[in-house]
Amino acid sequence: MSGEDACRDGYEGYEDFDRLALDRSGQADAFDTISDRYNDAFPYKEGQIAAGQWLAESLPPGSRVLDVGCGTGLPTARQLVDAGHGVVGIDISPGMLKLARDNVPEATFHHVDIVDLRVGGRYGPGGPRELGPFDGIAGYFTLLLLPRPEIPYALRTLHAVLRPGGLLGLGMVEADIDDFPIPFLGNSVRVSGYLRDELRQVVREAGFEIAGEDSHAYAPASTDVPPEIQLYLNCRRRA
Repeated sequence: MSGEDACRDGYEGYEDFDRLALDRSGQADAFDTISDRYNDAFPYKEGQIAAGQWLAESLPPGSRVLDVGCGTGLPTARQLVDAGHGVVGIDISPGMLKLARDNVPEATFHHVDIVDLRVGGRYGPGGPRELGPFDGIAGYFTLLLLPRPEIPYALRTLHAVLRPGGLLGLGMVEADIDDFPIPFLGNSVRVSGYLRDELRQVVREAGFEIAGEDSHAYAPASTDVPPEIQLYLNCRRRA
C-alpha cells in the first residue's frame, strides 16, 4: 500500500473499531460531569491561545475550520470565529457542547465522535451528513483521549477531511502512556501520549508536514490534575 493510500484509509483495519462506542461512553460521561468546572480548572491557556493564533492567522480569510473535541468553545473556536473564519465544532460530550453553543453562538456544533468522520462514515467524506471538506483543523488535547493504537487512524481521518495544503493545529501532552487512567476533577479519564520524537513520526506518517512546534510546562489550577508538558505541532496536509 502506498503512503497516499494509507492516509486515505481512515479507520480501515483498526482492530478495535467495533468497541469504539462502548469505550467512549465513560469519557463522555466524565466530561459531562465536569463541563461547568472545566474552564475554572484550566484557566491558563497561553500555549493553546498561541497555537490557535497561528492557525487563525495562517489560514486564508473566511476559511472553514473544524474544531475537533471543541469542549466549551474556549479559547479556540472563539479565536477562530473572531478572526473571521467559519467554525464547525464536534465533541462527544453534550454538556461541553451546550457551553460551546452559549460561548460561541456564531459557530455550528455537532455531537459527533471523530470516528464518524471516516470515509463513508455518517459525517465523513461520502457520508449522508458530510461535514467537510475543511481548510483547517484544530485538534487541541483531543487525540490524547484515545487509545494510542487508534491515534494514527484518527490522524488519517483528519487528513481525509482536510483539503490538500490545509492546516492542522495539534496539541498533545508529552508522555509515554497508553489509555492510562488519571484523576480528573473528581472523575477518572483515560489518556494517551507520546514522547515528542515519536509524536512527530506518527504525524508525518499520517500525511502531514510539520511547519513548526512549541512546548509549554503547564500546571492546572486543580490540585488533582498533575502538571504536564504540552506539545503543539503546526502541521500542513501533504497533497
